[in-house]
Amino acid sequence: MTGYTMLRNGGVGNGSQTCMLRWSNRIRLTWLSFTLFIILVFFPLIAHYYLTTLDEADEAGKRIFGPRAGNELCEVKHVLDLCRIRESVSEELLQLEAKRQELNSEIAKLNLKIEACKKSIENAKQDLLQLKNVISQTEHSYKELMAQNQPKLSLPIRLLPEKDDAGLPPPKVILGCRLHNCFDYSRCPLTSGFPVYVYDSDKFVFGNYLDPLVKQAFQATARANVYVTENADIACLYVILVGEMQEPVVLRPAELEKQLYSLPHWQTDGHNHVIINLSRKSDTQNLLYNVSTGRAMVAQSTFYAAQYRPGFDLVVSPLVHAMSEPNFMEIPPQVPVKRKYLFTFQGEKIESLRSSLQEAHSFEEEMEGDPPADYDDRIIATLKAVQDSKLDQVLVEFTCKNQPKPSLPTEWALCGEREDRLELLKLSTFALIITPGDPHLVISSGCAARLFEALEVGAVPVVLGEQIQLPYQDMLQWNEAALVVPKPRVTEVHFLLRSLSDSDLLAMRRQGRFLWETYFSTADSIFNTVLAMIRTRIQIPAAPIREEAAAEIPHRSGKAAGTDPNMADNGDLDLGPVETEPPYASPKYLRNFTLTVTDFYRSWNSAPGPFHLFPHTPYDPLLPSEAKFLGSGTGFRPIGGGAGGSGKEFQAALGGNVPREQFTVVMLTYEREEVLMNSLERLNGLPYLNKVVVVWNSPKLPSEDLLWPDIGVPIMVVRTEKNSLNNRFLPWNEIETEAILSIDDDAHLRHDEIMFGFRVWREARDRIVGFPGRYHAWDIPHQSWLYNSNYSCELSMVLTGAAFFHKYYAYLYSYVMPQAIRDMVDEYINCEDIAMNFLVSHITRKPPIKTPGLFPVFGCYE
Repeated sequence: MTGYTMLRNGGVGNGSQTCMLRWSNRIRLTWLSFTLFIILVFFPLIAHYYLTTLDEADEAGKRIFGPRAGNELCEVKHVLDLCRIRESVSEELLQLEAKRQELNSEIAKLNLKIEACKKSIENAKQDLLQLKNVISQTEHSYKELMAQNQPKLSLPIRLLPEKDDAGLPPPKVILGCRLHNCFDYSRCPLTSGFPVYVYDSDKFVFGNYLDPLVKQAFQATARANVYVTENADIACLYVILVGEMQEPVVLRPAELEKQLYSLPHWQTDGHNHVIINLSRKSDTQNLLYNVSTGRAMVAQSTFYAAQYRPGFDLVVSPLVHAMSEPNFMEIPPQVPVKRKYLFTFQGEKIESLRSSLQEAHSFEEEMEGDPPADYDDRIIATLKAVQDSKLDQVLVEFTCKNQPKPSLPTEWALCGEREDRLELLKLSTFALIITPGDPHLVISSGCAARLFEALEVGAVPVVLGEQIQLPYQDMLQWNEAALVVPKPRVTEVHFLLRSLSDSDLLAMRRQGRFLWETYFSTADSIFNTVLAMIRTRIQIPAAPIREEAAAEIPHRSGKAAGTDPNMADNGDLDLGPVETEPPYASPKYLRNFTLTVTDFYRSWNSAPGPFHLFPHTPYDPLLPSEAKFLGSGTGFRPIGGGAGGSGKEFQAALGGNVPREQFTVVMLTYEREEVLMNSLERLNGLPYLNKVVVVWNSPKLPSEDLLWPDIGVPIMVVRTEKNSLNNRFLPWNEIETEAILSIDDDAHLRHDEIMFGFRVWREARDRIVGFPGRYHAWDIPHQSWLYNSNYSCELSMVLTGAAFFHKYYAYLYSYVMPQAIRDMVDEYINCEDIAMNFLVSHITRKPPIKTPGLFPVFGCYE
């Protein structure tokens, strides 16, 4: 304690003790560091040396730290599990290594194959290029050979006659005028297009005397006719209207003849001229009876034998509806077949014909005993006897209750007003028409008016007198719409009428309605029929039918369309070979210049074939010899057999079942861009598809940034003038195929369904073939139409929201069907599919075809 105190206090000896302490601390630190160094460095070296020395010993028992043989270290359970895992991983690694080496070898082999394929492709390209060159050279050689062996054929040069051409030598007798000696064919080449020049009647004196309604109707229809031209120098035919005249204006024959000969292109004899005298009344005067018409044709409703030239002049129907369309709503239905009266007749005889019958070689001259006063007396007695027998309900009246209508001598005058006569005819199954007793009167306006009224309301005409010349008799098959009975057989008329079956009677009524609608009803039909008859006689093909010009809406395309496997799946159906070639149009009709000749022969020797308006060829709906209207009605009559088509006649008319054919999709849409794009994408990869025509029914154009899908075929977007469902059936000129698939923009159809429907349509080209069905019928208890849109086993219509039809029906719907039907579709913004179904069934007399589905619906296997 003392020493410590001394050291703290700095006593004696404090310096030496401090130094000793510092030295001692330094020695301890050095020793400690050296010891740690020895332990950390030399001890591991010594241990390593010792262990390696022990591992090198030969005795297994002395190997303390080295690996042991067997499973000496795996005696513990968890050690054993670890060992098994290690072995399993080792095996998997070995297997993976083996697989890797195997794949490397396969990759090497595939690389070699790829190189070989690349070389083969290059060789194939070279071979293909060589083949193309060979084919091109072969085609060139073929063309050279064809040019050497065949002369060049081009349209003939048209040679127009000079204005001062004297024309043909005059015939010895004017009544001997026929086409070969009174018509100048040089003005009407086959390729001329049949130009017709119509004189302006107002420029001549007789034009001031014409009936205003007749003149106005004639001028309106002439302006709208496709054949009428303003260039008189190239005209094939010249038409002049001379009647009907106003009352009481009477133009003397000499004055009328002088004015006719003063026509600018009359050329002394009037060849290639047609003088038309239309009648609106039953007592229309025969203006041209004492007029020398030279070589001009005459078309009117009244002819005497002294002026009628068979095969040259034309008997036309009266112009009843001058400036108005017939009211089809007032036309009675064609069923029931039997009506209240078996037959009816109302008329009053103005003048007896006993002297005329005595002069003529008549049937009574060969009979025993005294003949009756004349034929009309026998007719009156026979018909009254039938009425008194009451075997059938008939109505005959030989005296008018009121003043009879004016008529020609020897003609049965009409009784009452037109409306009263029509009401009686609506109750009549047959309508008797007694021809004039004068054998020199070939046809009269009164008889033509009776025929017109009978056909209008569906009463089958029964003409007593075979000497009469019915309108357009040399072209129309009147025996399919009317009965023509000689007057001496009047006693057999009742038996003949009762022997007709209901089916024959209905067929005659249908054909009569068709004849009236097509050739008699309006001024257009009469004028077009006159031109069509002359054109057919001189064998000039009809003008091509008008197609609707498509105003395309520019759009961008390029969006790659995907293929829905559900849509593209064809299932188990074997649909035959699939066309993979680029789009191609249906072949156009090539018989344009021989059609008239062949069908003209057919019209004389057999019943005309099916009604056709060639979609790609001449259009003339007026003559059965060309338009091939059936005698049994307005339907097709497929006979014979084609290559899977609907018969020989229809195959020749509408293309038949051609070996290579495609169809066009017409899709109507209205401002539903997303739905439309999805529907278009579903058409990607559809076989047999030629083109898609999108009818844009909205006044608002599609979005400019809208990207249309690329489906492998052209997509044509057509702009319409107005929003109308009738635009679905316009015959667009962009439709180059006969087959049209009309489809809504939201329809979902698989490719196999479309292909199957197309195959069915190719075997029934005259029908609508589609998918959604409907049923309609007349509900007798409620006296109204029943329309069922639910699924049922009985169907009568196929909606055009997804249906195939021929382009031919698009022309009929747009240009031939009455405008009133299309107006109703626009009014209700609906029912266009019903109108198309009725139109096709009316033409074909056949129902549509619903293609079968893949699944049953309510127990009905579609």
